[in-house]
Amino acid sequence: MLKNLLLKYLLPLLLSALPCYAESAEIAPLLAELKLAAAETETLSSRFVQEKHLAIFAEKLLSQGRFVYRKPDRLRWELLTPVAAGFVLQGEHGERWNSLSREQESFSVDNDPIMGMIAQQLLAWARVDLDWLQSRYRMELQSAEPVTLRLYPLDRGEAEFIDYLEILFAADRRHVAEVLMVEQEGDSTLLRFTDVEINTELPLDAFQVPGF
Repeated sequence: MLKNLLLKYLLPLLLSALPCYAESAEIAPLLAELKLAAAETETLSSRFVQEKHLAIFAEKLLSQGRFVYRKPDRLRWELLTPVAAGFVLQGEHGERWNSLSREQESFSVDNDPIMGMIAQQLLAWARVDLDWLQSRYRMELQSAEPVTLRLYPLDRGEAEFIDYLEILFAADRRHVAEVLMVEQEGDSTLLRFTDVEINTELPLDAFQVPGF
């Protein structure tokens, strides 16, 4: 009787736990490699294409821009088309602009939660800050070649809006190549980073607001 109970109830539980253990064992060395490669990054610049897919429309919305990072906490995120807009960040403070409305304003990540979260996400991708990502998301390995991670929000508020994030790394594992965000309502946003340059000299105005 006891043997039958073990076979019926305990064994399935043990077997169901094995994939999780195997996945954890497989992902750990990959994360270590990504961290090691990212530690050598002092500067990073790239172009990006953003594809927005809305569930109610068949067509996708396209925009293009550029992304610049200097270690440890300087960022430039700039849309170039269809409307020029963006922000620069130095530490906890930044400035954002919109060429269409010709508005420009300063902000602090402490006083602006939305800009704070955007800045944290971008810095996490640029730094490949896996510790920060693991503190906010349940991480699953989708592919080892190329490395693709799927992230499920742990925060309930974020989980109500975002179903998951999927991060694809470049073949050399030195930087993020794509980020896909899938929302609960079916909309999605895909970011593709191209013309990536690592540890090159940045322009003097890399973190300055453009004049209108």
